[in-house]
Amino acid sequence: MTVSYDNSRLIFEGIKAAGIRSISALPETWLGLLLQRADDDPEVDLIQVAKEEEAIGVAAGAYFAGEPHVLLMQNHGFLAAINGIVSLAQLYGIPLCMLIAVRGHWGEPYPWHTRGGIVTEEVLRSLGIPFEYARDPGKVAKQIREAHTFSESSLSPVALLLTRDLMEED
Repeated sequence: MTVSYDNSRLIFEGIKAAGIRSISALPETWLGLLLQRADDDPEVDLIQVAKEEEAIGVAAGAYFAGEPHVLLMQNHGFLAAINGIVSLAQLYGIPLCMLIAVRGHWGEPYPWHTRGGIVTEEVLRSLGIPFEYARDPGKVAKQIREAHTFSESSLSPVALLLTRDLMEED
């Protein structure tokens, strides 16, 4: 399976259509084409981080600067960033719009992804973070816009889970 070039383009276009011009991310296989588009676009600021928890601080700074922002990460990175999510974003009411590549879910061929995939949804629920799955390329732009709007209006983290159906070609 290969990453979908067309769907990566649609996700990126959805981010821009939502008025978001600031992205923080840690490179990951499914996000590679999307990050390349962001890096090549002079209208978008791509801040690459060494750890996903750093992206929480970047997003907080963007929020306080009035800059619409989105975080791109894999679900294992989300799990690694929980301290920043809870002790910064949730504690101080900072919106986080997280687009999370959900690895280790149905059809996952790599065992190192499966444990994180099995617990991601339950961890999101336990933390009270609203989430939705993005499976349909025709709906992903609307889902991004709605996720960003919801994070801003609720002053809290929200997650849009980017699935295998969306991220990989058949």
